[in-house]
Amino acid sequence: MNLPGQPPKQGARSLDPHLRRYAARTAGMTASEIRALFAVASRPEVVSLAGGMPHLAALPLDSLSAEVGDLIATDGLVALQYGSAHGVPELREQICDVMALEGINAHPDDVVVTVGSQMGLDMVTRIFCDPGDVVLAEGPSYVGALGSFAAYQAQVVHVAMDADGLVPENLREAVAAVERTGRRIKFLYTIPNFHNPAGVTLAVQRRAEVLEICRSHGILVVEDNPYGLLGFDGVTYPALRSTDPDNVVYLGSFSKTFAAGLRVGWVLAPHAVREKLVLAAESATLCPPTLNQLIVSRYLATHDWKGQVKTYREAYRERRDAAISALEQHMPVGSTWNKPTGGFYVWVTVPEGVDTKAMLPRAVTQRVAYASGTGFYADGLGSRQLRISYCYPTPERIREGVRRLANVIKDEMELRETFGPTPGRAVQGPQTPSPDTA
Repeated sequence: MNLPGQPPKQGARSLDPHLRRYAARTAGMTASEIRALFAVASRPEVVSLAGGMPHLAALPLDSLSAEVGDLIATDGLVALQYGSAHGVPELREQICDVMALEGINAHPDDVVVTVGSQMGLDMVTRIFCDPGDVVLAEGPSYVGALGSFAAYQAQVVHVAMDADGLVPENLREAVAAVERTGRRIKFLYTIPNFHNPAGVTLAVQRRAEVLEICRSHGILVVEDNPYGLLGFDGVTYPALRSTDPDNVVYLGSFSKTFAAGLRVGWVLAPHAVREKLVLAAESATLCPPTLNQLIVSRYLATHDWKGQVKTYREAYRERRDAAISALEQHMPVGSTWNKPTGGFYVWVTVPEGVDTKAMLPRAVTQRVAYASGTGFYADGLGSRQLRISYCYPTPERIREGVRRLANVIKDEMELRETFGPTPGRAVQGPQTPSPDTA
Protein backbone atom coordinates (compact mmCIF):
# COMPACT_ATOMS: atom_id res chain seq x y z
CA MET A 1 0.00 0.00 0.00
CA ASN A 2 1.32 3.43 -0.93
CA LEU A 3 0.87 6.44 1.29
CA PRO A 4 -0.30 9.75 -0.22
CA GLY A 5 2.59 11.61 -1.81
CA GLN A 6 4.61 8.44 -2.43
CA PRO A 7 5.07 7.04 -5.93
CA PRO A 8 3.40 3.67 -6.53
CA LYS A 9 5.57 0.60 -6.39
CA GLN A 10 6.83 -0.94 -9.61
CA GLY A 11 3.94 -2.71 -11.29
CA ALA A 12 1.46 -1.56 -8.68
CA ARG A 13 -1.89 -0.25 -9.73
CA SER A 14 -3.82 2.33 -7.73
CA LEU A 15 -7.60 2.67 -7.76
CA ASP A 16 -7.14 6.37 -7.10
CA PRO A 17 -5.40 8.21 -9.96
CA HIS A 18 -4.80 11.21 -7.68
CA LEU A 19 -2.97 9.25 -4.97
CA ARG A 20 0.42 10.82 -5.68
CA ARG A 21 -1.02 14.32 -5.51
CA TYR A 22 -2.37 14.21 -1.97
CA ALA A 23 -0.56 15.93 0.89
CA ALA A 24 1.22 13.58 3.29
CA ARG A 25 -1.12 14.60 6.13
CA THR A 26 -4.08 12.95 4.39
CA ALA A 27 -2.64 9.61 5.47
CA GLY A 28 -4.06 10.37 8.91
CA MET A 29 -7.54 11.11 7.58
CA THR A 30 -9.66 8.01 8.12
CA ALA A 31 -13.40 7.54 8.44
CA SER A 32 -14.55 7.26 12.04
CA GLU A 33 -16.23 4.06 13.15
CA ILE A 34 -19.18 6.12 14.39
CA ARG A 35 -19.86 7.75 11.02
CA ALA A 36 -19.62 4.39 9.27
CA LEU A 37 -22.42 3.11 11.51
CA PHE A 38 -25.03 5.72 10.64
CA ALA A 39 -26.11 4.25 7.30
CA VAL A 40 -26.95 0.94 8.94
CA ALA A 41 -28.12 2.26 12.30
CA SER A 42 -30.68 4.56 10.66
CA ARG A 43 -32.69 1.60 9.38
CA PRO A 44 -36.01 1.45 11.28
CA GLU A 45 -35.62 -2.22 12.22
CA VAL A 46 -32.27 -1.52 13.95
CA VAL A 47 -32.25 -0.17 17.49
CA SER A 48 -29.41 2.32 17.37
CA LEU A 49 -27.53 2.80 20.61
CA ALA A 50 -24.62 4.18 18.58
CA GLY A 51 -24.99 7.85 17.67
CA GLY A 52 -25.33 10.73 20.15
CA MET A 53 -28.31 12.39 18.49
CA PRO A 54 -30.37 14.78 20.65
CA HIS A 55 -34.05 14.18 21.47
CA LEU A 56 -35.44 16.92 19.21
CA ALA A 57 -39.06 15.87 19.79
CA ALA A 58 -38.79 17.75 23.07
CA LEU A 59 -38.48 21.09 21.22
CA PRO A 60 -41.47 23.47 20.77
CA LEU A 61 -41.43 23.07 16.99
CA ASP A 62 -44.63 25.06 16.31
CA SER A 63 -43.41 28.20 18.03
CA LEU A 64 -39.93 27.79 16.57
CA SER A 65 -41.28 27.59 13.02
CA ALA A 66 -43.26 30.78 13.60
CA GLU A 67 -40.16 32.54 14.94
CA VAL A 68 -38.06 31.46 11.95
CA GLY A 69 -40.72 32.70 9.53
CA ASP A 70 -40.91 36.04 11.31
CA LEU A 71 -37.12 36.30 11.37
CA ILE A 72 -36.89 35.97 7.59
CA ALA A 73 -39.84 38.30 7.04
CA THR A 74 -38.43 41.06 9.25
CA ASP A 75 -34.64 40.56 9.06
CA GLY A 76 -34.20 38.44 5.95
CA LEU A 77 -31.85 40.89 4.25
CA VAL A 78 -29.44 40.44 7.17
CA ALA A 79 -30.13 36.78 7.94
CA LEU A 80 -29.52 35.65 4.36
CA GLN A 81 -26.41 37.78 3.82
CA TYR A 82 -22.73 37.17 4.49
CA GLY A 83 -21.60 37.95 8.01
CA SER A 84 -18.43 38.24 10.05
CA ALA A 85 -16.09 35.31 10.72
CA HIS A 86 -16.21 36.43 14.34
CA GLY A 87 -19.96 35.78 14.61
CA VAL A 88 -23.11 37.85 15.16
CA PRO A 89 -22.41 40.31 18.02
CA GLU A 90 -25.76 39.80 19.76
CA LEU A 91 -25.30 36.03 19.80
CA ARG A 92 -21.79 36.37 21.21
CA GLU A 93 -23.23 38.42 24.08
CA GLN A 94 -25.88 35.77 24.71
CA ILE A 95 -23.24 33.05 24.67
CA CYS A 96 -21.49 34.87 27.50
CA ASP A 97 -24.76 34.72 29.48
CA VAL A 98 -24.96 30.96 28.84
CA MET A 99 -21.37 30.41 30.02
CA ALA A 100 -22.02 32.51 33.14
CA LEU A 101 -24.06 29.55 34.44
CA GLU A 102 -20.73 27.70 34.72
CA GLY A 103 -18.96 30.54 36.48
CA ILE A 104 -17.28 31.93 33.36
CA ASN A 105 -16.81 35.69 33.19
CA ALA A 106 -16.22 36.36 29.50
CA HIS A 107 -16.23 39.28 27.09
CA PRO A 108 -18.11 38.87 23.79
CA ASP A 109 -15.02 39.96 21.86
CA ASP A 110 -13.24 36.77 22.96
CA VAL A 111 -16.01 34.51 21.63
CA VAL A 112 -15.67 33.14 18.08
CA VAL A 113 -18.82 31.53 16.67
CA THR A 114 -18.18 28.30 14.74
CA VAL A 115 -20.04 25.80 12.60
CA GLY A 116 -20.47 23.42 15.52
CA SER A 117 -17.85 22.93 18.21
CA GLN A 118 -16.12 20.39 15.93
CA MET A 119 -15.02 23.29 13.75
CA GLY A 120 -13.63 25.00 16.83
CA LEU A 121 -11.70 21.90 17.77
CA ASP A 122 -10.32 21.62 14.26
CA MET A 123 -9.23 25.28 14.26
CA VAL A 124 -7.55 25.01 17.67
CA THR A 125 -5.60 21.97 16.48
CA ARG A 126 -4.68 23.72 13.23
CA ILE A 127 -3.25 26.82 14.88
CA PHE A 128 -1.34 24.98 17.62
CA CYS A 129 -0.13 21.63 16.28
CA ASP A 130 2.74 20.91 13.95
CA PRO A 131 3.32 17.34 12.73
CA GLY A 132 4.74 15.26 15.55
CA ASP A 133 3.49 17.49 18.36
CA VAL A 134 1.80 15.73 21.27
CA VAL A 135 -1.78 16.18 22.41
CA LEU A 136 -2.71 14.72 25.76
CA ALA A 137 -6.24 13.32 25.85
CA GLU A 138 -8.24 11.21 28.22
CA GLY A 139 -8.39 7.52 27.42
CA PRO A 140 -10.93 6.94 25.98
CA SER A 141 -11.63 10.21 24.18
CA TYR A 142 -14.11 11.77 21.76
CA VAL A 143 -13.73 10.19 18.34
CA GLY A 144 -14.15 13.51 16.49
CA ALA A 145 -11.24 14.98 18.43
CA LEU A 146 -9.03 12.03 17.61
CA GLY A 147 -9.88 12.52 13.94
CA SER A 148 -8.82 16.17 14.03
CA PHE A 149 -5.58 15.37 15.83
CA ALA A 150 -4.73 12.67 13.29
CA ALA A 151 -5.55 14.96 10.36
CA TYR A 152 -2.95 17.47 11.57
CA GLN A 153 -0.45 14.68 12.31
CA ALA A 154 -0.40 15.26 16.04
CA GLN A 155 0.48 12.32 18.27
CA VAL A 156 -2.09 11.47 20.94
CA VAL A 157 -0.95 10.29 24.36
CA HIS A 158 -3.86 9.02 26.41
CA VAL A 159 -4.19 9.75 30.12
CA ALA A 160 -6.18 7.18 32.07
CA MET A 161 -9.27 8.07 34.09
CA ASP A 162 -11.26 6.50 36.90
CA ALA A 163 -14.81 7.02 38.14
CA ASP A 164 -13.94 10.61 39.10
CA GLY A 165 -12.51 11.54 35.71
CA LEU A 166 -8.94 12.40 34.77
CA VAL A 167 -6.46 11.22 37.43
CA PRO A 168 -3.96 14.00 38.25
CA GLU A 169 -1.16 11.56 39.07
CA ASN A 170 -1.65 9.83 35.73
CA LEU A 171 -1.43 13.23 34.07
CA ARG A 172 1.87 13.98 35.83
CA GLU A 173 3.29 10.64 34.71
CA ALA A 174 2.18 11.18 31.11
CA VAL A 175 3.72 14.65 31.00
CA ALA A 176 7.00 13.40 32.45
CA ALA A 177 7.14 10.47 30.02
CA VAL A 178 6.61 12.71 26.99
CA GLU A 179 9.09 15.31 28.21
CA ARG A 180 11.76 12.61 28.58
CA THR A 181 11.44 11.89 24.87
CA GLY A 182 11.96 15.54 23.96
CA ARG A 183 8.60 15.86 22.23
CA ARG A 184 6.45 18.98 22.59
CA ILE A 185 3.11 18.81 24.37
CA LYS A 186 0.83 21.45 22.87
CA PHE A 187 -2.32 20.97 24.92
CA LEU A 188 -4.46 18.76 27.08
CA TYR A 189 -7.82 17.98 25.50
CA THR A 190 -10.45 17.19 28.11
CA ILE A 191 -14.22 16.73 28.39
CA PRO A 192 -14.66 17.32 32.12
CA ASN A 193 -18.45 16.97 32.38
CA PHE A 194 -20.42 13.81 31.47
CA HIS A 195 -17.59 12.60 29.30
CA ASN A 196 -18.01 11.29 25.77
CA PRO A 197 -17.73 8.31 25.68
CA ALA A 198 -16.99 7.39 29.29
CA GLY A 199 -19.90 9.20 30.97
CA VAL A 200 -17.78 10.22 33.99
CA THR A 201 -17.31 13.71 35.41
CA LEU A 202 -14.05 15.26 36.62
CA ALA A 203 -14.29 15.65 40.39
CA VAL A 204 -14.39 19.28 41.47
CA GLN A 205 -11.49 18.79 43.89
CA ARG A 206 -9.30 17.55 41.01
CA ARG A 207 -9.91 20.45 38.67
CA ALA A 208 -7.53 22.94 40.26
CA GLU A 209 -4.80 20.27 40.42
CA VAL A 210 -5.17 19.40 36.73
CA LEU A 211 -4.96 23.08 35.82
CA GLU A 212 -1.88 23.59 37.99
CA ILE A 213 -0.07 20.63 36.42
CA CYS A 214 -0.69 22.03 32.94
CA ARG A 215 0.20 25.59 33.89
CA SER A 216 3.47 24.54 35.55
CA HIS A 217 4.53 22.63 32.42
CA GLY A 218 3.43 25.27 29.92
CA ILE A 219 0.60 23.13 28.55
CA LEU A 220 -2.57 24.74 27.21
CA VAL A 221 -5.92 23.24 28.28
CA VAL A 222 -8.68 22.74 25.69
CA GLU A 223 -11.96 22.27 27.55
CA ASP A 224 -14.74 20.70 25.47
CA ASN A 225 -18.06 21.07 27.28
CA PRO A 226 -21.14 20.29 25.15
CA TYR A 227 -22.98 18.47 27.96
CA GLY A 228 -22.24 20.72 30.93
CA LEU A 229 -25.84 21.91 31.43
CA LEU A 230 -27.30 18.41 31.16
CA GLY A 231 -26.67 17.15 34.68
CA PHE A 232 -29.56 15.01 35.89
CA ASP A 233 -29.46 16.35 39.44
CA GLY A 234 -29.52 19.95 38.22
CA VAL A 235 -25.96 20.65 39.37
CA THR A 236 -23.82 22.73 36.99
CA TYR A 237 -20.11 22.22 37.59
CA PRO A 238 -17.64 25.13 37.47
CA ALA A 239 -15.88 25.25 34.13
CA LEU A 240 -12.10 24.91 34.04
CA ARG A 241 -12.12 28.19 32.12
CA SER A 242 -13.74 29.94 35.11
CA THR A 243 -10.64 29.19 37.21
CA ASP A 244 -7.85 29.77 34.70
CA PRO A 245 -9.03 32.03 31.83
CA ASP A 246 -5.49 32.73 30.58
CA ASN A 247 -4.60 29.08 29.94
CA VAL A 248 -7.92 27.48 28.94
CA VAL A 249 -9.58 27.47 25.54
CA TYR A 250 -13.27 26.62 25.98
CA LEU A 251 -15.41 24.89 23.36
CA GLY A 252 -19.19 25.17 23.56
CA SER A 253 -22.14 24.11 21.45
CA PHE A 254 -25.91 24.51 21.08
CA SER A 255 -26.13 21.06 19.48
CA LYS A 256 -26.96 19.27 22.73
CA THR A 257 -29.04 21.96 24.45
CA PHE A 258 -30.98 23.27 21.44
CA ALA A 259 -30.70 21.89 17.90
CA ALA A 260 -27.80 19.94 16.41
CA GLY A 261 -28.83 20.60 12.81
CA LEU A 262 -28.19 24.34 13.10
CA ARG A 263 -24.48 23.60 13.70
CA VAL A 264 -23.80 26.59 15.95
CA GLY A 265 -20.94 26.34 18.40
CA TRP A 266 -18.27 28.64 19.75
CA VAL A 267 -14.76 28.99 21.06
CA LEU A 268 -13.88 31.20 24.02
CA ALA A 269 -10.15 31.87 23.93
CA PRO A 270 -7.56 34.17 25.47
CA HIS A 271 -7.50 37.41 23.51
CA ALA A 272 -4.35 36.75 21.46
CA VAL A 273 -5.54 33.25 20.57
CA ARG A 274 -8.90 34.71 19.53
CA GLU A 275 -7.20 36.68 16.75
CA LYS A 276 -5.66 33.53 15.29
CA LEU A 277 -9.00 31.72 15.50
CA VAL A 278 -10.80 34.44 13.55
CA LEU A 279 -8.18 34.18 10.80
CA ALA A 280 -8.53 30.40 10.77
CA ALA A 281 -12.33 30.73 10.58
CA GLU A 282 -12.08 33.11 7.64
CA SER A 283 -9.90 30.68 5.71
CA ALA A 284 -12.17 27.72 6.50
CA THR A 285 -15.70 29.06 6.01
CA LEU A 286 -15.36 32.81 5.41
CA CYS A 287 -18.19 33.19 7.92
CA PRO A 288 -20.57 30.92 9.84
CA PRO A 289 -24.17 30.93 8.50
CA THR A 290 -25.84 34.15 9.63
CA LEU A 291 -29.33 32.68 9.43
CA ASN A 292 -28.47 29.85 11.80
CA GLN A 293 -26.88 32.24 14.27
CA LEU A 294 -29.89 34.54 14.23
CA ILE A 295 -32.24 31.60 14.76
CA VAL A 296 -30.29 30.64 17.88
CA SER A 297 -30.17 34.25 19.02
CA ARG A 298 -33.93 34.69 18.52
CA TYR A 299 -34.57 31.44 20.41
CA LEU A 300 -32.46 32.56 23.36
CA ALA A 301 -34.21 35.94 23.42
CA THR A 302 -37.83 34.77 23.09
CA HIS A 303 -38.01 31.26 24.57
CA ASP A 304 -37.53 29.86 28.05
CA TRP A 305 -34.30 28.17 27.03
CA LYS A 306 -33.39 27.30 30.60
CA GLY A 307 -36.74 25.55 30.94
CA GLN A 308 -36.01 23.73 27.68
CA VAL A 309 -32.68 22.54 29.08
CA LYS A 310 -34.56 21.21 32.10
CA THR A 311 -36.96 19.37 29.77
CA TYR A 312 -33.98 17.81 28.01
CA ARG A 313 -32.44 16.79 31.34
CA GLU A 314 -35.63 15.05 32.42
CA ALA A 315 -35.96 13.22 29.09
CA TYR A 316 -32.35 12.05 29.18
CA ARG A 317 -32.57 11.01 32.83
CA GLU A 318 -35.56 8.80 31.96
CA ARG A 319 -33.61 7.25 29.12
CA ARG A 320 -30.51 6.79 31.28
CA ASP A 321 -32.63 4.95 33.84
CA ALA A 322 -34.06 2.71 31.12
CA ALA A 323 -30.55 1.84 29.89
CA ILE A 324 -29.21 1.09 33.36
CA SER A 325 -32.18 -1.06 34.38
CA ALA A 326 -31.95 -3.03 31.11
CA LEU A 327 -28.22 -3.58 31.58
CA GLU A 328 -28.86 -4.85 35.10
CA GLN A 329 -31.58 -7.19 33.85
CA HIS A 330 -29.97 -8.63 30.72
CA MET A 331 -26.18 -8.34 30.63
CA PRO A 332 -24.16 -11.51 31.32
CA VAL A 333 -21.93 -11.99 34.34
CA GLY A 334 -18.58 -10.30 33.84
CA SER A 335 -20.08 -7.16 32.31
CA THR A 336 -19.69 -3.83 34.09
CA TRP A 337 -20.77 -0.26 33.42
CA ASN A 338 -20.94 3.17 34.99
CA LYS A 339 -24.07 5.13 35.89
CA PRO A 340 -23.65 8.60 34.38
CA THR A 341 -25.07 11.59 36.24
CA GLY A 342 -25.65 13.55 33.04
CA GLY A 343 -25.02 13.65 29.32
CA PHE A 344 -25.72 10.98 26.72
CA TYR A 345 -23.57 7.88 27.31
CA VAL A 346 -22.95 4.69 29.29
CA TRP A 347 -19.51 3.08 28.99
CA VAL A 348 -19.72 -0.71 29.15
CA THR A 349 -17.01 -3.32 29.67
CA VAL A 350 -17.95 -6.76 28.34
CA PRO A 351 -16.75 -10.14 29.62
CA GLU A 352 -13.18 -11.19 28.92
CA GLY A 353 -12.63 -12.62 25.48
CA VAL A 354 -15.37 -10.65 23.73
CA ASP A 355 -14.10 -8.20 21.12
CA THR A 356 -16.67 -5.45 20.60
CA LYS A 357 -15.27 -4.37 17.24
CA ALA A 358 -15.29 -7.89 15.83
CA MET A 359 -18.76 -8.46 17.29
CA LEU A 360 -20.35 -5.36 15.76
CA PRO A 361 -21.37 -6.83 12.36
CA ARG A 362 -23.07 -9.70 14.14
CA ALA A 363 -24.86 -7.24 16.43
CA VAL A 364 -26.18 -5.30 13.44
CA THR A 365 -27.43 -8.59 11.99
CA GLN A 366 -29.40 -8.96 15.22
CA ARG A 367 -30.77 -5.43 14.68
CA VAL A 368 -28.88 -3.51 17.33
CA ALA A 369 -26.00 -1.04 16.90
CA TYR A 370 -23.51 0.40 19.35
CA ALA A 371 -20.13 2.13 19.20
CA SER A 372 -17.11 -0.10 19.71
CA GLY A 373 -14.59 1.11 22.28
CA THR A 374 -11.69 0.93 19.84
CA GLY A 375 -12.96 4.01 18.00
CA PHE A 376 -12.30 6.13 21.10
CA TYR A 377 -8.60 5.36 21.39
CA ALA A 378 -5.73 6.47 19.16
CA ASP A 379 -3.66 3.42 20.08
CA GLY A 380 -6.00 0.52 19.31
CA LEU A 381 -7.17 -0.14 22.87
CA GLY A 382 -10.77 -0.50 23.98
CA SER A 383 -11.64 -3.85 22.38
CA ARG A 384 -13.50 -4.95 25.53
CA GLN A 385 -15.50 -1.73 25.72
CA LEU A 386 -18.49 -0.24 23.98
CA ARG A 387 -20.49 2.96 24.22
CA ILE A 388 -24.25 2.97 24.58
CA SER A 389 -26.03 6.20 23.63
CA TYR A 390 -29.39 6.51 25.36
CA CYS A 391 -30.25 10.03 24.20
CA TYR A 392 -32.28 9.33 21.06
CA PRO A 393 -34.38 6.13 21.30
CA THR A 394 -37.50 5.91 23.44
CA PRO A 395 -37.11 4.11 26.78
CA GLU A 396 -38.93 1.10 25.31
CA ARG A 397 -36.54 0.93 22.35
CA ILE A 398 -33.55 1.32 24.67
CA ARG A 399 -34.68 -1.66 26.75
CA GLU A 400 -35.21 -3.76 23.63
CA GLY A 401 -31.86 -2.69 22.20
CA VAL A 402 -30.00 -3.65 25.37
CA ARG A 403 -31.82 -7.01 25.41
CA ARG A 404 -30.68 -7.70 21.85
CA LEU A 405 -27.14 -6.57 22.65
CA ALA A 406 -26.95 -8.82 25.69
CA ASN A 407 -28.04 -11.80 23.60
CA VAL A 408 -25.33 -11.07 21.04
CA ILE A 409 -22.70 -10.94 23.81
CA LYS A 410 -23.96 -14.22 25.26
CA ASP A 411 -23.72 -15.83 21.81
CA GLU A 412 -20.13 -14.58 21.52
CA MET A 413 -19.31 -16.12 24.89
CA GLU A 414 -20.82 -19.44 23.86
CA LEU A 415 -18.76 -19.48 20.68
CA ARG A 416 -15.61 -18.81 22.69
CA GLU A 417 -16.47 -21.58 25.14
CA THR A 418 -17.11 -24.01 22.28
CA PHE A 419 -14.22 -23.18 19.96
CA GLY A 420 -11.77 -21.42 22.24
CA PRO A 421 -10.39 -17.88 22.01
CA THR A 422 -9.99 -16.32 18.60
CA PRO A 423 -6.37 -15.38 17.82
CA GLY A 424 -5.92 -11.63 17.57
CA ARG A 425 -4.61 -8.60 19.29
CA ALA A 426 -4.14 -8.65 23.04
CA VAL A 427 -7.04 -7.20 24.98
CA GLN A 428 -5.96 -4.05 26.74
CA GLY A 429 -7.60 -0.84 27.83
CA PRO A 430 -10.29 -0.15 30.42
CA GLN A 431 -11.31 -3.18 32.46
CA THR A 432 -13.71 -1.49 34.91
CA PRO A 433 -17.08 0.29 34.62
CA SER A 434 -15.16 3.53 34.31
CA PRO A 435 -12.14 3.96 32.04
CA ASP A 436 -8.78 2.37 32.58
CA THR A 437 -6.97 3.19 35.79
CA ALA A 438 -3.96 0.96 35.21
